[in-house]
Amino acid sequence: MGELGEARVSYLHLLTCYREILVSRLKSIQCILHNLLASGFFCEEDVQIVQQMATKKDQVRKILEFVQCKGEEACEFLIFIIHSIRDAYIDLQPWLREINYNPSSHVTVMNVVNTDPISRFCEKLRHEMSRDTNFIMSYDQEEETRLEDLYTDTVMELLNESNESLGFVESLDQLLGDDAMFNSFGEIIYVMGDAGVGKSILLQKLQNLWSKKELQTDAIFFFKFRCRMFGAFKDSEQISVRDLLFKHSCYPDHDPDNEVFDYILRFPERVIFTFDGYDEIQEDVGKVNAPEVVSPEEKAHPLQLLLSLLCGKLLKGSQKVVTARTGVEIQSNVIRKKVALHGFSPANLQSYINLHFKDQEYRELVSVQLNASPHLCGLCSTPLFCWIVFKSFKHLHTMHDSFHLPETCLTVTGIFLLLSEMFLSRLASPVQSLLKKSTHCSSETFKAGLRPLTAFAKLALQCMERGMFLCSQEEIRTCGLVEEDLSLGFLKPVSESDASGGPAAFEFLHVTLQSFLAAFAFVLDEEGAISSILKFFTKCSRMRKASCLSFDCCIGNSELNDKSHFATNEHLQFTNLFLCGLLSKPHTGLMGHLTSPVLLKKKQALLKSYLSTSVKLHLQGLPHYSESEGKKVHVLPNFLWMLRCIFENGSKDIAKMTAKGITASYIKLGYCNVYSGDCTALNFVLQHRKKLLGLDMDNNNISDYGVKQLQPSFCKMTVVRFCVNLLSDSSIEILADELCKHKVVEVLGLYNNHITDVGARLVAQIIEECPKLRVVKIGKNKITAVGARYLANAIKRSTSIFDVGMWGNSIGDEGAEAFADALKNHPNLTNLSLSANGITSEGGRHLAQALKENSSLRIFWLVQNELTDDVAVHLADFIRANTGLTHLWLINNRLTLDGIRRLAEALPHNTELKEIWSHSLEEEWRGRESKLREVQCGVSTVIDDLGSHVISWCWSTVFYQVQSQRSHLPENFRALHTSLC
Repeated sequence: MGELGEARVSYLHLLTCYREILVSRLKSIQCILHNLLASGFFCEEDVQIVQQMATKKDQVRKILEFVQCKGEEACEFLIFIIHSIRDAYIDLQPWLREINYNPSSHVTVMNVVNTDPISRFCEKLRHEMSRDTNFIMSYDQEEETRLEDLYTDTVMELLNESNESLGFVESLDQLLGDDAMFNSFGEIIYVMGDAGVGKSILLQKLQNLWSKKELQTDAIFFFKFRCRMFGAFKDSEQISVRDLLFKHSCYPDHDPDNEVFDYILRFPERVIFTFDGYDEIQEDVGKVNAPEVVSPEEKAHPLQLLLSLLCGKLLKGSQKVVTARTGVEIQSNVIRKKVALHGFSPANLQSYINLHFKDQEYRELVSVQLNASPHLCGLCSTPLFCWIVFKSFKHLHTMHDSFHLPETCLTVTGIFLLLSEMFLSRLASPVQSLLKKSTHCSSETFKAGLRPLTAFAKLALQCMERGMFLCSQEEIRTCGLVEEDLSLGFLKPVSESDASGGPAAFEFLHVTLQSFLAAFAFVLDEEGAISSILKFFTKCSRMRKASCLSFDCCIGNSELNDKSHFATNEHLQFTNLFLCGLLSKPHTGLMGHLTSPVLLKKKQALLKSYLSTSVKLHLQGLPHYSESEGKKVHVLPNFLWMLRCIFENGSKDIAKMTAKGITASYIKLGYCNVYSGDCTALNFVLQHRKKLLGLDMDNNNISDYGVKQLQPSFCKMTVVRFCVNLLSDSSIEILADELCKHKVVEVLGLYNNHITDVGARLVAQIIEECPKLRVVKIGKNKITAVGARYLANAIKRSTSIFDVGMWGNSIGDEGAEAFADALKNHPNLTNLSLSANGITSEGGRHLAQALKENSSLRIFWLVQNELTDDVAVHLADFIRANTGLTHLWLINNRLTLDGIRRLAEALPHNTELKEIWSHSLEEEWRGRESKLREVQCGVSTVIDDLGSHVISWCWSTVFYQVQSQRSHLPENFRALHTSLC
C-alpha cells in the first residue's frame, strides 16, 4: 500500500468492508483499548462503554463503531496496532497481507504499547529463562560462571531410526530444524548420551539462546522440565495441562480471559518443551496403566500427562526435546529425530581447557599431563569427568604446592575421590586454608571429613535402595548430617522453601556422584554382613536387555516384563564399578584409614572371588559361531561393564583369567556403546592374551583417544574393525606404526570415519607392508583422487589383497584411472567397490578398459556415480571379453535406454556374468512406447540366446516387461528387485 497510495486508501472503508472478519478474529481487546486510550483517540468513557458490552464480539463491534466515528487516523491506528503486535493478533496477519497493508509515515511515529497477555507471558518466560540459564550451576556451589564463558560444544551425531549416522550437528539451530528428520509424524527430538556427557548443559544452552532470541525458531513459549519431577508426585495427585504449564513452570499475569492457554492450544507448534532425564523415571512410567489423556482440561496424574504430551495426544505438533542415557530406547513411531552426544572431541577439549584455565601456567600444566596420558584424555572427553579433574586440579593446586594429577592410570573412581577430597578440604579451618601446605596428603583430608562423608554415603545408599533421587530435610537429619555439612558441595537444593524458609528437598550434584557415595557406604559399613557389598551385582544380570519406552497411548497397552529401574539406568552398574575401584589395591591405603583393615581385606577377597566366578560364567554362556575368520563371539553389553569393573579393581589375576577364558578367535563388540575410556579396560585384559585375536568394534565411540589406549594390543590383532568411530588421521598413524611392525593383520575396517588423504597414504603403507592383509574397508571418509592414487598403487603391489571397499569417497575420474591401473592383471583382487565416488564416463572408460585385462575380479560396484551412455560401449566391450566377472552393479547412474541396449546386446557373448544391476529414470519411458517395445524385443531375443547362463538383468520397467514374457526366460533366470541399494 505504502505512502504513494495513502491518498487513495480509506481505512474507514476497509474497516467497513472487513467488519465481519474483524469481529470474528480480533482478540486481546484490552490491549486495543489501552493503546487507543493512551494515544488520545479514546477517552475513559469510551473504554467503559466498550467494557460494558456483554460479549467479546459486541465489544469489538463497539470499538469499530467508535473508531470509525473518530475518523481516518483513528481507523489506521487500529490497523497499525494489529500490525505491530503480531503474536497477539496472529489470526489477522493473513488479512493484513490480503489488504497489502504498509503503515503510513505519520502512524509509524505513534507509540504502541504491548499489553497483550500472550506477548507479556512470552517476555516473562524469556526473562525467567534468561535468569535461570545465564549461569552454569557450579557443581561445587562455590562460584557462578557465565554460561557463555565456559560452555563448549560436544560432538553431536544425527542418527536415523536404525541408529545409523546422518551426519553431525554443526549448530544448535539444527537441533530443532528438519535436518535429519526421519519421521514427520513423530513428536520427539530424542537426545541420548552417557552419564555426564553434557545432556543437561546442552538443554541449558538451548534455553538460553531462546531467552535471548538467538535461536532460529518461531516458538514464542518455552517450558523446561526435569523428568524426575514427574516421579515425585503422589500416586493420588492429579493435575491438568494448564496446571503443569503454569503452576509448575511460569504463570501468566493479567490474563482473565485465559488467552495464553487458548493460544497454546490453537498454536502448539509455537511451543517448545524440554524434558531432561527420561531414564530417571522409566520405572515409574512402566507402572502407568490408565487411559490416555486427550483433553487439555482433563485432570490426570502428571506421568499420564507426560506420556500424552510425548505421544502427541496433547499439544500435538509442539516441539519436544527429551534426553535420556544411552540404551534407553524409545519407540520410533514417536521420535521425530535422534541425536547422540559423544562428549568432547580433541578440539573441543582444547577449547574447554582454554576457557577453564585463564592462567597460562595452569593451562600448560594440565595440557602437559593430558598429552602424557591418553587414558586421562579419554576420561576427559566426558564433560563431567573433565570438570571434576580440572576443578580438582585448580583447587588442590592452590592448597598444596606439590599437588599434581596422579602419574599412575587415573580411574573413574580416582576422579570422584578427587572431587570428594576437594569438597572435604573445605572443612579445614580458615587459618589452615590461608597457609599453603607444602605437601599433599589425601588420607588426612578424608580422615578429617569421615563423619560427614559417612553420613552422605548412608544417605546416598538409602535413596538408591528406594529408587529416589530427592531427599528431604528429615532424611538428611536422620543420616547424621548437620547444617554446616550441606555447604560442602555434595548436595544442592532443588525445590521451594519449606515453612522455615529453607529448601524443602535436596538432591546429589549428579546421579553418578550418588552412585559413588552409595559404593562408599558399602565400604565404610562395619555392622552389616560382608556379603551385602554384592547386593547390587545380583540385580545386573547378563541377559537383561535395555528396556524400551512403552507409550501405551501410541502402541497399545503392553505389560512391562521385570523392568527394573536401575537395571536400565546404569545407577547400580556405576555403584558396582565404584565399589570395585574403592576396594582396589591402589586405594587400600586410603580405605585402611577410614574403615577396619580386617573387614576391608575380607571385602576385597569376597569381591575378587565374585568377579572371578562371574567372568567365568559369563564367558561360558556367550553364544559362539564359526565363520571364515574363525570362531566368533558377540559379547553382550554387560561384558563391557565386567571389563570396566576388572580394570577399576586393577586385579591382574582376574584380567589374566578373563583373557584366558576368551576362547574365540574373533570378538564382536559392535553397537556396545564403547567409548574411549573403555579401551583402557579392554586393553587391560587383552594384553594378557597369548593367541592372535580379531576385534570388531564397529559403531561405537572410541575416537582417537581409544585407539591410543589399544596400542599395546595391536601386536596380536588379525582383524581390526573400527568402522563408524569418529577416527581421524592421527588414529591411522598409530595403526600404521603398530600393524606394519607386527604384520599379522588380515582385515582392516575403517568405514565412515574422518580419514583424509593423509590417512589414506598411511593405509596404503599398511596394505603394502602387511603380507596377510586381505580386506580393506575405507569407504565414506574424506578421500580424494590424491588418496586414491596412494591406495591404488599399494593395491597394485599387494599380492594378498582381495576385497577393497571405497564406497562414498570423492576420488573422481583421476582416482578411477589410478584404480584402473591397479586392476590390470591383478592376481588376487576379487571384490571392489568404487560406488558414490563422483566417477563420470571418462573414469568409467579407464575402468572398463582395465577390466578387459583382469581375470581375478568377480564383484564390481559402480553404484551411484555419474556414468552416462558414453561409457556403455566400453562396458559392452568388457562384457564381451568374458573375463570372469560375475556381478556388475550400475544402479543410480545416468544410463538411458540406449546405453542399456548396448549392454544387453553384449550379454550373449558372456558366459560368466550372473548379475547386472541398473535402472533408468522414469521420464525415459514417458512417451517412448515404441522404444520400449524395441528394447523389450531385443532383450527377449538376447535372453533366448543365453542358454544356460545365469543372468539377472534389472532396470526399471524393462525388467517387468521382460518378466511378463515368462516363456522366454531360462529356467535359472533369477528375478531381482530394483529397490536394492
